[in-house]
Amino acid sequence: MKFIVSSTSLLKQLQLLQGVLASSNTLPILDNFLFEIDGKQLTVTASDLETTITVTMPVEAKDKGSVAIPARLLLDTLKAFSEQPLTFSIDGKHHGVEINSEQGKYKMTGFNGAEFPKSPVLEGATSLALPAGTLAKAINKTIFATGNDDLRPVMSGIFFELTPEDVRFVATDAHKLVRYKRTDVQAQKSASFIVPKKPLNLLKNTLAGSNADLTIEYNENNAAFRFDNTLLVCRLIDGKYPNYEAVIPKQNPNKLTIDRGTFLSTIRRVSIFANKTTHQVRLHINGSQLTVSAEDLDFANEANEKLTCSYDGEEITIGFNSRFLLDMLNNMESEHVILEMSAPNRAGILLPGEAGEAGEDVLMLVMPVMLNN
Repeated sequence: MKFIVSSTSLLKQLQLLQGVLASSNTLPILDNFLFEIDGKQLTVTASDLETTITVTMPVEAKDKGSVAIPARLLLDTLKAFSEQPLTFSIDGKHHGVEINSEQGKYKMTGFNGAEFPKSPVLEGATSLALPAGTLAKAINKTIFATGNDDLRPVMSGIFFELTPEDVRFVATDAHKLVRYKRTDVQAQKSASFIVPKKPLNLLKNTLAGSNADLTIEYNENNAAFRFDNTLLVCRLIDGKYPNYEAVIPKQNPNKLTIDRGTFLSTIRRVSIFANKTTHQVRLHINGSQLTVSAEDLDFANEANEKLTCSYDGEEITIGFNSRFLLDMLNNMESEHVILEMSAPNRAGILLPGEAGEAGEDVLMLVMPVMLNN
């Protein structure tokens, strides 16, 4: 089996796939890329059994066949080449791989492609089409709020909730929650599933700046994301997602509107003086003045700053974990933000002060921390 391919084109595709490679695989064959030639098309696959990515690209070839090539060795080799055509010759009997370049030849031991696990086929799948950029934005806006608790695996992914009216993406770790809604995308029938963090991070990096149309196919066990020349298939997280709507307080009479950049900078500075365990910052709002303060009693450190804001509501003092507030403010793009509150022991809701893209609706929720007066 023989094929000719551009060194930089191949490297670009393999760098997309390398995110799937696990540091320690149960099956040694998964430390390889599966190369399959059929006509003038090369298909390359990488998998960790939970997530599988396949890319296709045109090559010069006459044969048909497959081989598994050591991933790290091949990546390191390709990175050392300038742009040039490379000729791959594969010994079908012993799976030896020889690469011929303008400078010389390089030999490595491959493996039988038939031993590579087959990519799962989604039977009875339902599909949904949406722009790739929309999904990339949804992942960007929510993934930071996912949990890392092994005891609650359902919270370690993003909850996709599809309805005939809109599509929602939800992430929470029980301390903070983000609901990203798109009314410009609808599903034919209602469905919901939880996608793990690893494949979503791979998608986020791949889809950034892409204008491609993307199709999501899903059944009870797996989801597949198809765009351009790429197919990503992943196993879904099994379990029931918490009733996130029940956590969002509906009546929030106290509304603070403030410049996002100023608020972000203040919290960043003041939080340096907060307790290193609780990261607590205190917000005291009275009239048009917001006081942000923090203290670490163990080291007698304290800081406070006063800001001018627009406020509608009663005087309130409420505490938040500064890291959660910083995460949320960093993930907003609006010039101003609105913080809605009802009581010092109820969740605060963070909303963009200006409308974003058409059809976009972002809501972020942060749980308060008890103030030690």
